[in-house]
Amino acid sequence: MSPQMHITCLSTVLLVILSCQSVHSELRVGFYSLSCPFAEYIVKDEVRKGLIKDPGVAAGLVRLHFHDCFVRGCDASVLIDSTPSNTAEKDSPANNPSLRGFEVIDNAKARLEAVCKGVVSCADIVAFAARDSTEFVRGTIFQTGGLIYDVPAGRRDGRISLSSETSNLPPPTFNVDQLTQLFVKKGLTQEEMVTLSGAHTIGRSHCSSFSDRLYNFNGKSSQDPSWDPTYASRLKQQCPQGNANTVVPMNPSSPAISDVGYYVDILANRGLFTSDQTFLSTSATANQVNQYAKYPILWMSKFAAAMVKMGQLDVLTGSAGEIRANCRVINN
Repeated sequence: MSPQMHITCLSTVLLVILSCQSVHSELRVGFYSLSCPFAEYIVKDEVRKGLIKDPGVAAGLVRLHFHDCFVRGCDASVLIDSTPSNTAEKDSPANNPSLRGFEVIDNAKARLEAVCKGVVSCADIVAFAARDSTEFVRGTIFQTGGLIYDVPAGRRDGRISLSSETSNLPPPTFNVDQLTQLFVKKGLTQEEMVTLSGAHTIGRSHCSSFSDRLYNFNGKSSQDPSWDPTYASRLKQQCPQGNANTVVPMNPSSPAISDVGYYVDILANRGLFTSDQTFLSTSATANQVNQYAKYPILWMSKFAAAMVKMGQLDVLTGSAGEIRANCRVINN
C-alpha cells in the first residue's frame, strides 16, 4: 500500500471514529444538512481559494479557531471588530498582528448569507475552516488525502469581545506546568495540550515572540543555552536585535505541510518558543514528543480527536447568542 493510500484509508477510519464520539448535546455532525446543505462545501471552497492566494492562511485559520475557543468558548468573538468604546479580542497584543484569515471567513459568510440567510453561524464557519485547512496542507491544494475529520456543528455566535479577556491564551514563554494548568482549566488534558501544539508545524511567528531567547535569556545578554547553536545562529541572521516585525517559519523544514516535523525539531532542540521546547522537561511530555516524531499517523489521529474536543469548549447553542449577519459586527 502506498503512503498516499495509507493516509486516505486512515482518514476514512478517522471519519467513522470521530463521527461516533460523544459531543456537546446540541452539536451534531451534519447540522446544516437540511437548513443549508452546501454550507460546508462553500466554506471549504473559500478556504481553498484563500490557500491558493496565500498558503500561509492555513495556519492562520487554525490559529483563529484556537484563539476563539480559548476566550469565551467557540463563539466567534475573535472575529468582532473593535469600536470607539471597546477594544475587541482581535486587537489585543496576544492577537494583533499574529491572527490571519479573517478575509476567508468574511468571504464564506457572504456566500452563505446569499443562499441561506441567517442560518450558518460564524462560529461554525471558523470550526469548518480550521478543519479544511488541516486537510489541505496534508495533501495539496488540489488533492485530498489529508487529515480529515467531521466537525459537529450548531454553535451560535457571541455578542461580547473584550481584549482584556485574552489573558486566557497561552503565551510562548510558558513552561510545561503553566501550560498544563491553563489547558486543564479549559477541560483539556496535558496529552491533548502536547497534541494540539503540533499545529505549530505550519505557520510563522514574529521575531518578537522569541527574541528574549536569542538576546536576553533570563535577563542576561545571551541566548537560551538549550537551543541548537546552528539553529540559534540562523535565527539571529533572520531576526537582528530590535527587528521585532520580521516573521520566520515555526517549522522551517516544512512550513506549509502539516507533519510531525514540529516534534522532530523539539527533539533536536529547535523548538522556536519556550512553550515548545518545554515539552522535553518532563518524562510524560517528552515521551509523547518521541512517540509523535516516530509515528506520524498516531499524531494525526490524536490531533483530529483533540480538535473536535477543543471545538466544543463553552459553546452557545439553542437560543443562546445569535447568528451574526456580518461576522465582524454583532446584530442590532
